[in-house]
Amino acid sequence: MVTILTVLSKYVIIIMGAIYTLSCFTLFRPSNADRQKILLSRQLKKLFIFHFFCYLVLYLQMEEINVLWFYGAQTIFIIIVQILYGKLYPSGSRLITNNMCFLLILGFTILTRLNFDLAVKQYFIVCVCIVAFIVVPYLVGTLKGFGKYYLFYGATGLVLLSSVFVIGARKNGAVNWIKLGPLMLQPSEFVKILFIFFVASMLAQSDEFRNVVVTTLFAGAHVIILVLEKDLGGALLFFIVYLVMLFVATGKKLYFIAGIGAGGLAAFIAYHLFTHVQTRVEAWRDPWSIIDGGGNQIAQSLFAIGTGSWLGLGLDEGMPYKIPVVVSDFIFSAIAEELGALFALCLLLICVSCFVSFVDIAMQNRIMVYKLLALGFGVCYIFQVFLSVGGVTKFIPSTGVTLPLVSYGGSSVASSILVFNIIQGLYIKAHNEDSDNLKIEKQQKSLSHKKKKENHKVRKQQK
Repeated sequence: MVTILTVLSKYVIIIMGAIYTLSCFTLFRPSNADRQKILLSRQLKKLFIFHFFCYLVLYLQMEEINVLWFYGAQTIFIIIVQILYGKLYPSGSRLITNNMCFLLILGFTILTRLNFDLAVKQYFIVCVCIVAFIVVPYLVGTLKGFGKYYLFYGATGLVLLSSVFVIGARKNGAVNWIKLGPLMLQPSEFVKILFIFFVASMLAQSDEFRNVVVTTLFAGAHVIILVLEKDLGGALLFFIVYLVMLFVATGKKLYFIAGIGAGGLAAFIAYHLFTHVQTRVEAWRDPWSIIDGGGNQIAQSLFAIGTGSWLGLGLDEGMPYKIPVVVSDFIFSAIAEELGALFALCLLLICVSCFVSFVDIAMQNRIMVYKLLALGFGVCYIFQVFLSVGGVTKFIPSTGVTLPLVSYGGSSVASSILVFNIIQGLYIKAHNEDSDNLKIEKQQKSLSHKKKKENHKVRKQQK
């Protein structure tokens, strides 16, 4: 009976994931507000069904009562988040909130299967972050003048990045962590937010050559510090985000081509300077030849993805623990092995729908700095997904980048939740601007109508 329920649940999980993914894109079609609310409510129901069957399988396989308690805690978490964002921000984007909840729930599910203690730890980190950042959409949506503090963004970012040289700790070959008592933090996860604020503020002021040079020097300093920390994945992420924001802000192809050329040259130099980069490139080219060394991680990842095939082996049926660092950098491989390639594709499409939402918000904002902010966060998010998934599937060399909101990691999940809250604020700001513009237009129309009436009366009196 347990086997039958487990197999049936596997198909329900895949189907619910596919239906949820489809709903992410149908919501972009124009429809009235009431219709949108109905579709979003249905989408949320799919999330609850998906969540229920995931933990039903985990409980049947693991037979631990703690799994049920943890499932209940997560259910309460989803309900509270939906109520909080719905009541506090009625004009916010429920699609972004739903997607954030789905990705977090998926992360809790896979972590429960891999390491229950880490899953609980991640849950508490997420709860603290939701409480701490719940005010962020209000601040971003109401406050003005973000573009004035570009020096603060740039200087603070450089100081935080450089702090690892003083109080840094080595992890996975890179010195890009700081240890504060029992806490381990990765400053670059939060600096990327300051970096996007800095670049957006600078480029929104002017696209003159002098301003571009100053912005490029500051951006280059961020990238160089990350390279010195041997965090080449972070350096590549910062570089691409800056390059796209620069191209969109100026519209000059020469900058983009020059940036690609400089990036290619930097990659060539990095390959010859750092042995761990050479190891990763060799593992990417032929992991089987060095499977007992640097190629073991990517080889085990490919074994897991291939074993899972299209429909997966089912939760708790695979062997993802054979993949080194599976809870963080290689969590996508565990998802593909146990939930299947079809569900993995659905996960990628949900990430794409988040990116589309970010870009849509960028287009809705009329003020340049807010437009660039939404674009920068969108590019940062989707390129991080690309680096993470591309590395574990051998599409590109592994960069050690986590999958936002899904992978284990306090700094990663905290910065991702903060980004989603900032985006909520930019969405609210865009809609507030639209409503303000409509009010102004109505006032102007009423004033012009009054003037016409007055002129008509004057003409009558003159006659």
